[in-house]
Amino acid sequence: MPAHLALEDYVATLTKSGAALRDAANDAGLRATVPTCPDWTVTDLVVHQGTVHRWATAHLRGDSDHDTTASHAEGMAAPDPVSWFSAGLDTLVETLHATPDDAEAAVFLRDAPPPRRFWARRQAHETTMHSVDALSAALGRWPTHSDAKIAPDLAADGIDELLCGFIPRGKSRLRSAEPYTILVRSDDTGHTWSVRVSQDPVVTTVGESGAPDSTFSGTAVQLYLTLWNRADDAVVEGPTAILEQWRSQTPINWG
Repeated sequence: MPAHLALEDYVATLTKSGAALRDAANDAGLRATVPTCPDWTVTDLVVHQGTVHRWATAHLRGDSDHDTTASHAEGMAAPDPVSWFSAGLDTLVETLHATPDDAEAAVFLRDAPPPRRFWARRQAHETTMHSVDALSAALGRWPTHSDAKIAPDLAADGIDELLCGFIPRGKSRLRSAEPYTILVRSDDTGHTWSVRVSQDPVVTTVGESGAPDSTFSGTAVQLYLTLWNRADDAVVEGPTAILEQWRSQTPINWG
């Protein structure tokens, strides 16, 4: 699962998406609900992302004693959770700049890149997706691809991380007693992935592999948002049950 963008691109995306999340959170207000994460308020969203940024920073710094529960409680108690979030983002960006390329740190996806690149990539996509959540709170609805200002190359990289890194893990819940294959096709960037779903862990092949039972297609941004369950912009061909199963079995949860 190689990282397709340069480290500097991931850090720039992290910074840009963090600012977008902050601005949308301020526009929506801390008590607003988040349509794409219906159990959350904007406060929950901001503190969650701030906690994850501090967790990522701790990994890069080798801080094995970092307590995410205490970090989350600190954010919830902060007089200004958005400022608390911004401080954690700044520290993460500074840490990524200061971390050497050969630094050792824990990673958690299949076939992950080296730790510095892994955490820059992971937090770029994490923060981008949660900036979309904040945007949904400001809009009061699920966003569309045109609402979110996301570059196609970043979106294609995020699809690859999801399909090749997240869902093939043994802990993934995407399973089916009757095997099937999904072809994911990005029409603007030219990327394709074949996702084989069965009772065993998902197997993702980069490129086309045999005749698919369902095809998810669209621009990279449409697919990025749809596959992360933040929009309904992709064109889905095949049994509707496959999309329904994707929606119910592929949420990425903090835990």
